[in-house]
Amino acid sequence: MADLLDLAERLWVGSTSVEELHPMALVADAEIAPGTHSVGAFSNVHAFETDDGLVLVDTGFEAMAGHIHETVRRWRPTDVRAAVFTHGHVDHVLGLAPFEEEARARGRNRPRVVAHELVPARFDRYRSTADWNTAVNRRQFGLGEEFHWPTEYRYPDETYRDRITLDVGGERFELRHGKGETDDATWVFVPDRRILCTGDFFIWASPNAGNPQKVQRFAREWALALEEMAACDAEVLLPGHGVPVIGADRVRRALTETAELLDGLQAQTVEMMNAGAQLDEIIHSVHAPPHLLERPYLRPVYDEPEFVVRNVWRFFGGWWDGNPAHLQPASEGSIARELAGLAGGATRLADRAAELAASGELRLAGHLAELAALAAPDDVEIHRVRAEVFARRTEAATSTMAKGVYRATAAASEAISHPPE
Repeated sequence: MADLLDLAERLWVGSTSVEELHPMALVADAEIAPGTHSVGAFSNVHAFETDDGLVLVDTGFEAMAGHIHETVRRWRPTDVRAAVFTHGHVDHVLGLAPFEEEARARGRNRPRVVAHELVPARFDRYRSTADWNTAVNRRQFGLGEEFHWPTEYRYPDETYRDRITLDVGGERFELRHGKGETDDATWVFVPDRRILCTGDFFIWASPNAGNPQKVQRFAREWALALEEMAACDAEVLLPGHGVPVIGADRVRRALTETAELLDGLQAQTVEMMNAGAQLDEIIHSVHAPPHLLERPYLRPVYDEPEFVVRNVWRFFGGWWDGNPAHLQPASEGSIARELAGLAGGATRLADRAAELAASGELRLAGHLAELAALAAPDDVEIHRVRAEVFARRTEAATSTMAKGVYRATAAASEAISHPPE
């Protein structure tokens, strides 16, 4: 197992890239500072030793709960007194069960869980939309039929609105609320140690502020939270995903440049909205500064700036993209059949899609392949072309978000064009 501190240095100086070591694929751990240990297991769990037991910032994903518990226990056997959920995403809140079972076996109180006041509402929403979230996450992460969205959650014992300070064993943990990837987000500063736990405000990738399959993100509020974190002058940044950032100058730079990226995308988008531009023009005109996307911690390997632009539009402008034909549209199937008729048949659309894909015009190829499949949904040969086009799109995409959608699309057409015998 790789050491987190070694990986952190290699990623910062560029001898390893996030394309080679995706922040969501990290399995590593290390004692970051005396009495502070981090476990990377898809998402990160940060453990702090105090005179009255351990404090966990996040608890991890259910599938990794045993590994996280074993890793923490190799480091310290001390009782867990408190756990902070930095937000309600399932990869951060479902790893506490082994510690609670251990507490029961020892005859001790279970850990006190603290989170923002909106976390319980998120859990309620997740329970009511479990089938939808199952489908979305299978598609986003390429998960199989065995994956099912959880419906049981450990609700917090204590919630707060703006900020709260926990005192455990004489150690202060300052919890502050901000909106970013979620509306229920918490970041934690441990002033005596100058350690900052960002949750998913920082993940060693271009910010997940545009996820096309999830609810609203908050670009400007995210940037404000990052700027507030930078003012803490932390020496160590422990992220929600990926490796630590060590050194006050590096921490400040990582936070402020992430804020700069978000602010720039929002400012450009709003400027064009105010000038009367439609969404189509905006998403093809607004770009993140290349020098920021070249930073090792801002590479678009998970989300990407184009999707952030769409979320900024949604935040300020609603769901209508400005095209009057899209306000009360005809069904996509009827449009596809009409265009196929004009082109000389759905096969003509598919053939052209294949030609465009072969020449690298993947965006346009995707449109034509989809139109062909909508016009002739049972045509095996058209689905063969659609599968090939979106397989190419999968290979060319840089972000987890895009790859997941394209991979699922290709697989669906592959199943039609090459059914199992």
